[in-house]
Amino acid sequence: MLQRTLGSGWGALIPGLLLGLLGFTGLSMDMWRGIVVCGMLLSCVMIWHRQLRHFVLLPSALALVGGAELIAMNLRLLG
Repeated sequence: MLQRTLGSGWGALIPGLLLGLLGFTGLSMDMWRGIVVCGMLLSCVMIWHRQLRHFVLLPSALALVGGAELIAMNLRLLG
């Protein structure tokens, strides 16, 4: 049941909301880079795990949204 729920939009919505809330805390660029790296490493590990493979969208979305936040922070610094 939970696998089907997280396989839909919830798998991207949960990390998106989490990182959206973290965006207001004022984390440094290095912390955001760490979040992106952790999300990418977790995705690599989870894709080969038999039972966790179904939840690979969670860390992938974490890395994607964290990378988007880094781009937004970089654009704010340049502008």
